[in-house]
Amino acid sequence: MHPLRLVPFRWLVTGQTINGLGNAIAPIALAFAVLDLGGTATELGLVVAAYAAADVIAVLWGGVYGDRLPRRVLMVGANACAALTQAVVAWSLIAGWSSLTLLAVLGAVNGALGALAGPATSAVLPQTVPALSLAKAISWRRLSSNVAYVIGFGLAGVLVAAFGSGGALVIDSATFAIAATCFWFVRVEHEPSAERHSFLAEARAGLSETMRHTWLWTVILMATAYHLFFGGAQGVLGPIVVGEEFGRAAWGYAMSATMVGFVVGGLVTLVWKPRKLLLVGQIMLCLTALFPAAMAAGGHAWVVYLGSALYGFGLEIFSVQWDLAIMQNVPDHLLARVTSVDMIGSFAVRPLGLVLTGPMAAVFGNRGWLWIVAAALLAIELAPLFLRDVRRLERKSHD
Repeated sequence: MHPLRLVPFRWLVTGQTINGLGNAIAPIALAFAVLDLGGTATELGLVVAAYAAADVIAVLWGGVYGDRLPRRVLMVGANACAALTQAVVAWSLIAGWSSLTLLAVLGAVNGALGALAGPATSAVLPQTVPALSLAKAISWRRLSSNVAYVIGFGLAGVLVAAFGSGGALVIDSATFAIAATCFWFVRVEHEPSAERHSFLAEARAGLSETMRHTWLWTVILMATAYHLFFGGAQGVLGPIVVGEEFGRAAWGYAMSATMVGFVVGGLVTLVWKPRKLLLVGQIMLCLTALFPAAMAAGGHAWVVYLGSALYGFGLEIFSVQWDLAIMQNVPDHLLARVTSVDMIGSFAVRPLGLVLTGPMAAVFGNRGWLWIVAAALLAIELAPLFLRDVRRLERKSHD
């Protein structure tokens, strides 16, 4: 059965698609809000790092409660609260009483809310479709979200230029509210039924399951190093380097090119089902190093857009294989906790990378640091291929 014929899956996809539209607009609007308030590259890094740090800290709770409580409760509640906090941020910018501190604090609140909902949103997917439809469901969910990101990134720079950062964030607030409504209708036949223990015991169970799979913790470790370098290159230097050379709208177009790559990669995964899913995923992930390299090279906007599109293409093919590997090999009652371990491990040092990007760019120059990031990403992404468990993990036959 095609997953889009299933009502719970349709509501899940609709909610995530609308959420993706707003999430594409928000980081671009926030970056230019900080710059308009007089913030430097280092201060922009600190504001973005506050969001990232809160996300990492709260995701452990999201994992435990995503396996303990009805998952749609977390999804609805977190998105409804995010709608309110983002509305406050928007009003502060429109009314002229905002500050870097306010943006950092409320950004951290939104990061925490997203982390509470994230593991549950991923873990509920296998409950909405039969096992035979899981791979297609993963691809369709990501594809629809990525289309929304394409539209959102394309509109973000234009919206900020036309209505200011506050006006753009009003739209983001509305998307959270609509997504919460959609998630309310994600009704599944069963919920996690694991035996209840203390919070720490349940968290340790998720960590133990993660460590049981060599391929799982190894790739998470790779992601830790990856985000240490890439987060700041994209979130801090990207708006500055591309915005200064080609205009603010160009950064929105660059982000939209990333999402075009995601969409094309998603379409490929609908028909291409490699047996060695992680081997293929890791090889395709190496394309992501081209984005910081393209920003460092500069000269022509199309070079940046091409590097951005190839980054999205490679990352999407990896992400589909990665999501499928986890969902096919981790028990349902542990899925949200393992997802939270994945998120924590992947993004734990991203705030540090965001904070250090400004000082590193001051030492090496903006473009010099981007070249260093590109080289580091390629080395990091190739490392897991030396491990047999990564090269040999296979897609389940029922898929």
